[in-house]
Amino acid sequence: MSGQPTREQTVSDTVGAGVTPLGQVAVVVVLYNSASLIPGLVRSLGEGMAGLAWHLIAVDNASTDGGPALLRELSPEATVVETGRNAGYAAGINVGVASAPPHAAVLILNPDVRLTPGCVAELLRAVREPGIGIAVPRLVDAEGELILSMRREPTLRRAFADAVLGASRVGRYPTLGEVVTSPHEYEVETVTDWAEGSTQLVSADCWAACGPWDESFFLYSEETDFDLRARDAGFSTRYVPTARAVHLEGGSGASPGLRAMMAVNRVRLFRRRNGRVRGGAYWFSILLREASRAAIGDRGSHPTVRALTNPRRFRDVPGPHWL
Repeated sequence: MSGQPTREQTVSDTVGAGVTPLGQVAVVVVLYNSASLIPGLVRSLGEGMAGLAWHLIAVDNASTDGGPALLRELSPEATVVETGRNAGYAAGINVGVASAPPHAAVLILNPDVRLTPGCVAELLRAVREPGIGIAVPRLVDAEGELILSMRREPTLRRAFADAVLGASRVGRYPTLGEVVTSPHEYEVETVTDWAEGSTQLVSADCWAACGPWDESFFLYSEETDFDLRARDAGFSTRYVPTARAVHLEGGSGASPGLRAMMAVNRVRLFRRRNGRVRGGAYWFSILLREASRAAIGDRGSHPTVRALTNPRRFRDVPGPHWL
């Protein structure tokens, strides 16, 4: 990364003279057959991390596309860790943080995210405020359309309203919608219960109190779990619209298998936090939504219905960092 600042450089120019230096940012990226995304990622880091001291740690989950070698070629200063297995997103993040040099914050980043100039300096400003442990940017997709990235805590009322009326409608009402869908709410800096996990800056204090991420979630709900646990411990998640990034969204939502995993993990997490009785009611609401979609011809819902009605999918097996 040519031009990367030294560790002694600070962001005093972006946060004002006379403040305490913020220190280095550990940028943790988990790779899985992501070679096509690596050149764009490396290019965007220079602008997105402008004015900051930072170090890239890439964790590869047994890719077969030559991604680790390409990253070493494009960014010789980076730390590249090859796990030798596809251990999941949370496990990759944990390996990356454990491999990082001393840092003041961790930037968790998907390889299909592109940072805009000054993005991370704005996120750092937010996590310096008392009570803020996580900061997330305004995200747009490859066409420049706003991504609805803010979320409210999952509740029975919200799950049932989503099933009956649809997320896009109920998201305008805080008591009914989990996804924040009103565009005007994305124009102002605010606290959110949790946010989608492609781009999250976590302060070192928050990580020390709440980390590592729970590896029993192979993919999906791990960010929900972490952000809510952080909130429980007194660390809020701050949405920062002046920090901007592009999430190319590499089509993960198009896979029926991943969609089924997402639904199952939502139920698993809710049951852990709310008990089996309320968890059963939550499961029914999620099943109702998917079954109704299947009934009107959404073929992608069929694998999800099968997963939700398979008891083996809900056998919580404690894994590393089960919390």
